[in-house]
Amino acid sequence: MAFKKREYPAITITKKAETSIAGGHPWVYDGELTGFDGRPENGGLVDVLSSKGRYLGTGFYNDNSKIKIRLISSNANDKFDEAFFERRIRYAWEYRKTVMRDDIGSCRVIFGEADTFPGLTVDKFEDILVTQTLSLGIEQRKDIIFPLLYKVLSEDGQKIRGVFERNDVAIRELEGMTQNKGFYPLGGVPAPESTSTVITENGIKYNVDFENGQKTGFFLDQKYNRLAVSRLAKGKKVLDCFTHTGSFALNAVKGGAAHVCAVDISEDAVEMARANAALNGFEDRMSFRAANVFDLLPELSEKDGFDLIILDPPAFTKSRSTVDSAMRGYKEINLRAMKLLPRGGYLATCSCSHFMKDELFRTMLRSAAFDAHVSLRQIEARQQSPDHPILWNVPETDYLKFYIFQVV
Repeated sequence: MAFKKREYPAITITKKAETSIAGGHPWVYDGELTGFDGRPENGGLVDVLSSKGRYLGTGFYNDNSKIKIRLISSNANDKFDEAFFERRIRYAWEYRKTVMRDDIGSCRVIFGEADTFPGLTVDKFEDILVTQTLSLGIEQRKDIIFPLLYKVLSEDGQKIRGVFERNDVAIRELEGMTQNKGFYPLGGVPAPESTSTVITENGIKYNVDFENGQKTGFFLDQKYNRLAVSRLAKGKKVLDCFTHTGSFALNAVKGGAAHVCAVDISEDAVEMARANAALNGFEDRMSFRAANVFDLLPELSEKDGFDLIILDPPAFTKSRSTVDSAMRGYKEINLRAMKLLPRGGYLATCSCSHFMKDELFRTMLRSAAFDAHVSLRQIEARQQSPDHPILWNVPETDYLKFYIFQVV
């Protein structure tokens, strides 16, 4: 049956795109549009139709982007008003309350496409919400969405002092937006004077600089992976590589590590980790070093006595074209760590790149173990915490690989 014309421009798409949408993926790419009925506006809503005129969904259009359409609904009866977005926010928040239980002081409230808010990230750092908006459709509706976030959480007893926008990312310019950061003006709510706050995760306190820290200020996705490392750390001498805020190092100390050396190439990161150690009273069991991990690992030997090594590097690849070079980088640090550990030592290692698929990461680890002449006894295979949900029909939401091994 032909689709009944509605208020939005209608765009017909290719068979390939139709199959992708039928499988649950919400994006339509450049080159997959075959016909227009009406004139779509960038950031505006459009209906997506099959080649036979069947309604497939409604989404945000942006001619500036390689992703031309980001679907937000497949229900032709939806009205995209304030009530629609409030329902979506409430659904996302109820999900976090279910999967995180009492651990919602700091968590990801909105995870883009996984919560059907394409291109929107919202992290909650106790009483501060930090947002990052990477799609024009959301940007044009933030005056609806952000006050609703404040309303929904406040009504549920969550004290929110402010909403801070972290839009200082170049990808916004590819979407036809400018970069910016600052507090979003919530009517009747005075903006906080400071752009830093203190959060508690796994019983550990952290200073979070949500204006200048990486991404939104703190990586919440490793919360339970840090806890897994903490459970292994008792009595061990630990080397935490790419420490950033010191989060894995601090969890190791809390777990009873004899000593933890936290390493990062950034002097600022080392100072941040040192400050967080002081905040928790952990300085007596920690040391800090500003060094390039690729240079440091070859300088160390088994005589340095590390029983547990943690590798939490930044993403070595952000595109398919650089996966091979990323594989070499991951292999080098993992091979060095395996050689450095004594037999019976422990290795926690991860990749936060979506393009470094789990199969590739495992292949790299097997190759590194072979070259190091060791075997890997797997203790745990983990992913991101459940406030960063993975949609099986949207592979881009599946990005974090985390393994803990005993090296034997």
